[in-house]
Amino acid sequence: MVSRRVTLYPAAKTSWKRYMLRNFLLTSAMALAGLGLVAPAQAQDGPLRIEITNGVIEPMPFAIAAFHDEGGAGEYLSQVQSLIAADLTGTGLFREIPASAHIARPESFDAPVSYEDWKAINAQALITGAVRVQGGKIYVKFRLFDVFSGQPLGDGMQFDASTGNWRRAAHKAADQVYARLTGEGPYFDSRVAFVQESGPKDARRKRIGIMDYDGANVKWLTDDSALVLKPRFSPDGSRLLYTSYASGFPQAMVMDVNSLSLRQLGGAQQGTMSFSPRFSPDGRWIVYSLEQGGNTDIYQMDASSGAQRALTNAPSIETSPSYSPDGRQIVFESDRSGTPQLYVMGANGGEPRRISFGEGRYGTPVWSPRGDMIAFTRQVGGKFHIGVMRTDGSEEKMLTESFLDEGPTWAPNGRVVMFTRVTPGGNGQPFLHSVDITGRNMRPVKIGGAASDPDWGPLLP
Repeated sequence: MVSRRVTLYPAAKTSWKRYMLRNFLLTSAMALAGLGLVAPAQAQDGPLRIEITNGVIEPMPFAIAAFHDEGGAGEYLSQVQSLIAADLTGTGLFREIPASAHIARPESFDAPVSYEDWKAINAQALITGAVRVQGGKIYVKFRLFDVFSGQPLGDGMQFDASTGNWRRAAHKAADQVYARLTGEGPYFDSRVAFVQESGPKDARRKRIGIMDYDGANVKWLTDDSALVLKPRFSPDGSRLLYTSYASGFPQAMVMDVNSLSLRQLGGAQQGTMSFSPRFSPDGRWIVYSLEQGGNTDIYQMDASSGAQRALTNAPSIETSPSYSPDGRQIVFESDRSGTPQLYVMGANGGEPRRISFGEGRYGTPVWSPRGDMIAFTRQVGGKFHIGVMRTDGSEEKMLTESFLDEGPTWAPNGRVVMFTRVTPGGNGQPFLHSVDITGRNMRPVKIGGAASDPDWGPLLP
């Protein structure tokens, strides 16, 4: 784990005010532009400003000066620098200026920045850094500068970790750069649970793994001896809920991610099937679907005692429940209107209200960690879409369109969605993709094989 973070080299108060002002302008412009019509641009005088464009985001050009080796860094030096650049460019909001275009390089991490040299290549932001390896630990530090105003953006910072966790130190640094330049929360230093799929389409073998958000550092939690579906992290990332067919019928299970200890949710219940479990934001409750006697309703269970009670009681199928981040409401899928649609009810049950009214079928809703949106799957006109809407059902927007897109999950900052995309044909395979809430930055997750059912966990400590 990343064991320590220290603040270095305080920036001047005036530069911090500039930074806060820029973030205010950025977030305000994004709100006014419907979260998709903004582009960073350089004013002739003063700090960066935000321009409203014709729906096109022009990525901000940035440069990373070659990091300095402060002792024993070796190959980690280029790896850390490359990963920071990959995190930033992967958002679609930033464009790296290649090293071949650089005019100057700071002589040391502490050396003054020659802003004119970086202005000449049109870098709007500059990252400098250094890496040191000592006693089995890696130390990564960085500074961030606004080139055109000639000021640092916030304080320099240092992260350290074991050398085996060097990627986490790099992700932490990239997270800080991203947050300072956008005003949004970080998300690079996080993990995703998923289901790996292998074998022919009519006899798939599945196992659950967890990975870094970018597909690296895969760890397997189950084997493929039994069908497993829909892993879901606890709020602190220490436990995982999922659906297992080991008994021949779907049963909700809970696993400790570190020890891999496992138990069935609520114990064995003859004649019932439980599935689609999800934790409440405080980890105290688990909400899930329970089928008994041919009827499927949503149930809530005390995660400690196992006591459970029904939240719905209808002849229709209620499934895929997801809590609001304040724990007060639950969004779920129900076919009570004749086709699967989205409904919201109180966390203790009560009369649900329908929030989806478009053509087609809606499903797999999940509440954004920010509380402002709900992501979902929608099938209409022979196509599948990943979409988002406000929590009252307004401002619905499709982010994707494909033969089969399904099962969205939110990044910790609520501004990126990961989902499963299945290729068409008799040998179609599922793969993981991500897309930001503008719908403009779609990217495959490089995991090296077929995978489905992603669940994005919290930021790591």
